[in-house]
Amino acid sequence: MGWTLAQLDALKTTKFAIADAPKRQALALGLTACLGNPDPSIRDGIAFEGLSALMRASALDRDTLTAIRDDLLNMIASPDAAGLQQPFAALVLAEVARTDRVGAWMSDPERDAMATAAAKFLSNITDYRAFTNTEGFRHNVAHGADFAMQLALNPAITKPQLDRLLVAIAGQVAPRDPQVTYWAGEPDRLARSVLVIAQRKLHSDDEWNAWFKALMNPAPLRSWDVAFNSEIGIRKHHNVRAFLLSLFATTSTSDDSGVKQLIGPVRDALKLVP
Repeated sequence: MGWTLAQLDALKTTKFAIADAPKRQALALGLTACLGNPDPSIRDGIAFEGLSALMRASALDRDTLTAIRDDLLNMIASPDAAGLQQPFAALVLAEVARTDRVGAWMSDPERDAMATAAAKFLSNITDYRAFTNTEGFRHNVAHGADFAMQLALNPAITKPQLDRLLVAIAGQVAPRDPQVTYWAGEPDRLARSVLVIAQRKLHSDDEWNAWFKALMNPAPLRSWDVAFNSEIGIRKHHNVRAFLLSLFATTSTSDDSGVKQLIGPVRDALKLVP
């Protein structure tokens, strides 16, 4: 990138403000290569924070944003043996999606490609590591949910695209891996995405009831009544209930008509996992 670590650390104090436009664009393009760095102070503290700060300051031009987006879309679709690059590519893609919401610059097909990529990424997650003191965050589920949420906030994202995101979100509320127990806020991040989709007010009561009915399928358990008879059952009960309680905390107090549509389905679902 042509920058020393000391210089990048110094840039953090100015929120990565760089007066020279070509240097600013070049820095952003170079930071994407650091998203898989094993050092969390570089991967998270410099690469992600720098890209986020530059995008939120509207400091990147369209060509740079396009190049970053395309690079990141390739990252989340590519093998990642260390399990670090993909989740941070997804997190930065959430920031890219936000720029298009704040000031539209993508075409409809480009937005559709983003929605497809977000749904595919969430659906295909098999690495559920969240955080360690030495390696920092991976957090695939949370970062994938953030990507979905930023897309859903954009009124240009259509109902069919939201439906694809809802399918992907549902698939991670209770992961296919029965050994997974969420502990790092994943249910809350998934719930936030659903709440944003509800705020769009594009789904009927029947559609929400059907979504929650499918979500509450107890398989591989025979029924929710036997959830406390096995480790697998307890984990599934924990994950689903945490998600529902996160939704309930907002739906029970919100004045938004779209969010209020979820009150009934959430209460009914909670009766199955007391």
